[in-house]
Formats: sequence, structure tokens, C-alpha cells
Amino acid sequence: MLNYTTYIHKTATEWVTFVHGAGGSSSIWYKQIRSFGSQFNVLVLDLRGHGNSKPALKDAFNSKYTFDSITNDILEVINHLKIEKSHFVGISLGTILIRNLAEKHSNRVKSMIMGGAIMKLNFRSQVLMKLGVIFKSVVPYMLLYKFFAFVIMPKKNHKKSRLLFVNEAKKLYQKEFVRWFKLTSEINPLLRFFRAKDIKIPTLYVMGEQDHLFLPSIKSIVSKHIESKLFVVKNCGHVVNVEQPDLFNTETIKFIKAIT
Repeated sequence: MLNYTTYIHKTATEWVTFVHGAGGSSSIWYKQIRSFGSQFNVLVLDLRGHGNSKPALKDAFNSKYTFDSITNDILEVINHLKIEKSHFVGISLGTILIRNLAEKHSNRVKSMIMGGAIMKLNFRSQVLMKLGVIFKSVVPYMLLYKFFAFVIMPKKNHKKSRLLFVNEAKKLYQKEFVRWFKLTSEINPLLRFFRAKDIKIPTLYVMGEQDHLFLPSIKSIVSKHIESKLFVVKNCGHVVNVEQPDLFNTETIKFIKAIT
């Protein structure tokens, strides 16, 4: 089972579950724990191969790495904790996993908060993925990861987010990186399906105005999906919860409270 930590509120009944992105870990939510923990029960977890979700046996996660199998890892944790329904907060690739969980088990998802959401790969993103496929087994994964991080978060004010993810990614190893990178083979049809289907679960997209790779597609989705809203954070890049944590916390908690 994945490594996880819970923060139990004395009186609250609502749960909020945080899902990080590829190369990150539950530690990226350190600026959210206190604010959310003061009002909700909180669950943070490390995806397989990330953070402290490294099995004692190197290949303990020996099932094929697919979006469904990794989503099921999350489901296993909330089942273990007997959480019937939760609000979910994700960043980057974590938003794909949350959307997939909502598709497979909509009765377990009360709302979705999608930070730096990935719902379409534009031309530059596609080129990035193809370069990764070509070089993933021959180039040290940290060189690739640093390159990807710089393309996604290029500006000076993105440096803190960039370094945080790079430092967390150092805890991976080459084989694990390659396993995760193979997910790119199924990402386009999955995202196409998500864009086409309005799942009708309250959803807040929180996007940096400088998130040049992913913001345009989110604007298009919000214009078509009835239950979706968009909050754009000024002077901010991809990792909104790290770059602008106070604003991120205020807007997302307000969104959850409006539902409960």
C-alpha cells in the first residue's frame, strides 16, 4: 500500500485528499496542511515509487504502470481508511489521476480541485513527450527531468517550484522514471475522453496565468463543462500551490465550503 499521512480534525467530518504529480511527493503540500487541517480531515499520500512509497522489495509494485493501476493505489488507501467520500486536490499529473478516479468511482469524489491541471498536450508538450520516449532509457533521468521542469516552469519566479520538484525527483531511480514515462503512451486518448465528457462533479481549476502549456485547454474545458470553474492566479506558473500558497488555500477552501 502507498505511504500516507492523515491529519484528523477534532470535529470535522469532511475529508480532503491531496494527490501530487509525477516526480513529486506528499511533501509538496507542506503549505496546505495547516490551513486545510484547521477545517477538514486531511489525507496526503505518496504515489508508487515516490516519497516514502518505495517498497522493501524493489519490484513490489510489479503490476503494469497504467493510469488505472495507479488510480487503484489511491482507492486502496481511502478504502483502508474507510473514507466513503472525499474532496480531492491535485497538482499536474495528479489531476489526471483524480479525474480518472472520478470517472471510475464518481460516488467517492465530492469535488475536484485541479491545480496546474493537465487536460491536453499542446504541440510543445507533444514534442517534449516524444523526446522523452526517445531518450528515456539512454539519458540519465535527472537530466531529462530537469529539462522538462525548465520547459514547464521557465520563469525566474518559477524557480522555487522547479527546484522543489527536481529535489523530490532525485529520490526516484532510473527504472521507476522509465515506468512512469511509459504512461505517456496512453495519455492522449485518456485526456481526449476527459475533455469530451462533462462528469458533472463540482470542479475548480486553479491555474497560473504563466502556465503556457496547459492554461489554454483548461479555458476551453470550463466553457463547456457545467460544473467547472476556473481561477487564474496572476504572476504564477504551473505549481500554483507552491508559488502562491495563501491565495491557493483561500480560494480552494472557499470552494469546498460552498459545496459542504
